[in-house]
Amino acid sequence: MKIAITSDVHNNEVNLKKVLTLCEKEKVEALICCGDLSSKEVLDFLNDNFSGKIYYTFGNADYDELRDLWTGSSKHRVSGSDEKIVYRNTYLYKDFGEAIVEGKVVGFVHYPDMAKSLARTGKYDFVFYGHTHKPWETMLGKCQLLNPGTTAGEIYPPTFAIWDTKKKDNAFQLIRIHDLK
Repeated sequence: MKIAITSDVHNNEVNLKKVLTLCEKEKVEALICCGDLSSKEVLDFLNDNFSGKIYYTFGNADYDELRDLWTGSSKHRVSGSDEKIVYRNTYLYKDFGEAIVEGKVVGFVHYPDMAKSLARTGKYDFVFYGHTHKPWETMLGKCQLLNPGTTAGEIYPPTFAIWDTKKKDNAFQLIRIHDLK
């Protein structure tokens, strides 16, 4: 299974479209976004242009209309949970999310300090995060931390990652968005 990992889109639909075009070509089945889409319009754009499951956690630059999905979503809560809601083909998480992928426990969050806290629990095999816009990969104990960088290309060149879970070494490929057509 291939999974795209993005963060910090900041309303940049041009770069997001490049990401999604590559995802279609590479047969990416799921997308994890670690915050800062910034608007509901970009979430709708993401849902309109990606047919797989989308996992999303809020960031600091997500504006009111996007956050209103959470506060006005009692009818969309999953199994009575206040942990996540469903909006179209997206699972939205307020502070952080988690998923089981190919038997691996994955956490995702916007903030690096919270990512480190999640990693220290020993519960997760991988924790993905954003916020700094800087692509980064490191180990914390037995947990691999990964920041895919910024889709928007603010501060650092625009990047995202693809994780091919079928590869034995669980390798992540960092993709430079400006190299995409």
